[in-house]
Amino acid sequence: MLTVVIDFKSPASYLALEPTLALARETGVPIDWVPFSVRPFSVPQEQADETVGERHRRVRAIAQRETHLHYAAVQGRGMHFSKTPAGSDTALATIAGIDGDPVPFIRAAFAAYWAEQADLDDEMEVTALFSSLHMALPDLQSARAKLLSIRAKAKESGIFEAPSYVIADQLFVGREHLPWIRSLIQTVPLR
Repeated sequence: MLTVVIDFKSPASYLALEPTLALARETGVPIDWVPFSVRPFSVPQEQADETVGERHRRVRAIAQRETHLHYAAVQGRGMHFSKTPAGSDTALATIAGIDGDPVPFIRAAFAAYWAEQADLDDEMEVTALFSSLHMALPDLQSARAKLLSIRAKAKESGIFEAPSYVIADQLFVGREHLPWIRSLIQTVPLR
């Protein structure tokens, strides 16, 4: 089993989705999708009196955004960064309550967030996504409670960013580890 920790507002999670699904198809490893809310990606505003550290963080964030946009173009995916990032907690909570395969919803939620700047913390937006997929919306109250429990457990496990992967009791942060994860899948008996 490959545990994949995602957040819809994480650009790295969005870019990791299809490569992760391809890895699962090619190796046959089942995926356990774990919702985990991270801080939204943003580029700090330039300040007239910014310190060297502040300038460094701003320039690094710009470079990171450009790298994400480059990889999105390589994957043929639309990706638009909003000046005021929206939330994702309502949509994340539903992952914990989906009966059956969550991948159609996960794909739709990522596309809605990154192509249309949908607010995935808005119940109406999330309900509309489920409706468009002809999927049953999980009970949001119990899903939110489960999300809180999942977050606490993930933090205890050392998870702090999305995407993160857990396989054979090893934690990997970032999609750049997919080749290493592939080699583990091929060499380690998985539970």
